[in-house]
Amino acid sequence: MYDVTRPRRILRLSRSGEPQGPIYLLGTLCTYPVEVTSTGACDIDGGDMKGFLKSRIVFALTAVALLLASCQNGPVREAVSHKDDYKQAYIYGFPMLMNYGVMYEYAIDKNSGQYKAPFNQIYNEARVFSPKDTSIPTPNSDTPYSFLWMDLRTEPLVLCVPKIEKTRYYDVEFVDLYTNTYAYIGSRATGNDAGCFLVAGPDWKGETPAGIKKVIHCETQFSLVGYRTQLFNPGDMPNVKKIQAGYSVQPLSTFLKQPAPTPAPAIAWPVFTKDDMKLPFPKFLNFILQFCPEVPEEKAMRAKFAEIGIAPGKPFDLTQLSEAQKGEEALGVKEGYDAIKAQLDSFGKNVNGWLIGSGFGDRAFYNGDWLKRAAAALGGIYGNIAEEAVYPLAHNDNTGAALDGSKHNYTVTFAAGQYPPVNAFWSITMYDGKNQLLIENSINRYLINSPMLPGLKKNQDGLLTIYVQKDAPSADKKANWLPAPNGPIYMVMRLYWPKKEPPSVLPAGDGTWQPPAIQVAQ
Repeated sequence: MYDVTRPRRILRLSRSGEPQGPIYLLGTLCTYPVEVTSTGACDIDGGDMKGFLKSRIVFALTAVALLLASCQNGPVREAVSHKDDYKQAYIYGFPMLMNYGVMYEYAIDKNSGQYKAPFNQIYNEARVFSPKDTSIPTPNSDTPYSFLWMDLRTEPLVLCVPKIEKTRYYDVEFVDLYTNTYAYIGSRATGNDAGCFLVAGPDWKGETPAGIKKVIHCETQFSLVGYRTQLFNPGDMPNVKKIQAGYSVQPLSTFLKQPAPTPAPAIAWPVFTKDDMKLPFPKFLNFILQFCPEVPEEKAMRAKFAEIGIAPGKPFDLTQLSEAQKGEEALGVKEGYDAIKAQLDSFGKNVNGWLIGSGFGDRAFYNGDWLKRAAAALGGIYGNIAEEAVYPLAHNDNTGAALDGSKHNYTVTFAAGQYPPVNAFWSITMYDGKNQLLIENSINRYLINSPMLPGLKKNQDGLLTIYVQKDAPSADKKANWLPAPNGPIYMVMRLYWPKKEPPSVLPAGDGTWQPPAIQVAQ
């Protein structure tokens, strides 16, 4: 017999053994009223039986009656909640959904307002990002970007870069559908000489052709390539354009002057909106997973996901879920997002109010920590690995109080000779704390970076003070003004190609250099 002194959830089965809906046996600690329908199904309306403790006998009889009612249509068995499975799937899939959202706007939907170019074609942005760019949270406004969305299903692609002067930093970052950063070309990784690199999808097993510096393997059939090219000042843009024009991509067959293979089949891309990051997420995760061949370390997890209908290419219709299943999914999504947000809010080590850590890397870097991967995507998808760049984040001042431009003005002061120790350059970028996007302001300034140092005003003792506030400061301080929103503030440092030797940024959060405190202006 079932122990009626504790709650149990059971499923009623038809005579063929199919689930027909949940019933609940309620123990002495439960307070849910129960309704038995004419079909024998049992529902719980979430109310409260305040008078239950007056009669344990009556309550026990109710439990027995429920059991008998359910048995009229077949046997009963104990059911398992899948709330935690939905939660895990949401955390696992969260960065992949964000990634698909960007891919959809950049390479698929020509009417998105953010469209760049079709697959396997480089799009060069001969400008820096502004508040008009809304697809990517926490956008980098230091370096003009070039984008390439690769479709590797048919054959590998050959990417070539031109020779770039030694004083100019650039990096080419490769991000797969999981949002793992799996390779680099650039100043730090391969140097500033010209060269060609082959990028192959998971199904390619060929030999390295002559003229290829390196073969880069991608685990997924689609991938983003982000090119960052350093801009020294506004007048330097023509030089950046020339470099961007030297970035090229071609199919391997073209590079080898051979006939092209049969093209991969066309894809019916599902329309994606920000709301699809919520309850409809399994539909889109299933779609993405068909382009992500299973790897050994995910086999058991994917089998678990399959129990709730999450599997590569499988249709998923939210309306076909029972009310109980919808409730489990909704709770799993909420708890999943809350966990991601909490992980981001506690990300890294607190140093003078700045959170410093390393949130981006390849599969080995995450080592199954999908929560870390999701938090990194939420904080700033497509960020560099720590060896390429470190990103101190700030939501709070040096006292721990939330940064808010509607309440305070702030200062950030670098001591003489205490600028971030980097091989390339550094910056501090301002974002709206509500949406992590750049903010409109009267001087169209979204950051202060090291190339701007000659034009900034220093104190007599060599200190450099940056004034963080929503309204323009006095004329003698305006050169150092970083405009802030009229509300929550989110600031990000970008430290490109950080130094390992003292004073060092690396290891991230434990380097010998410390960022200056963010203080309320006196």
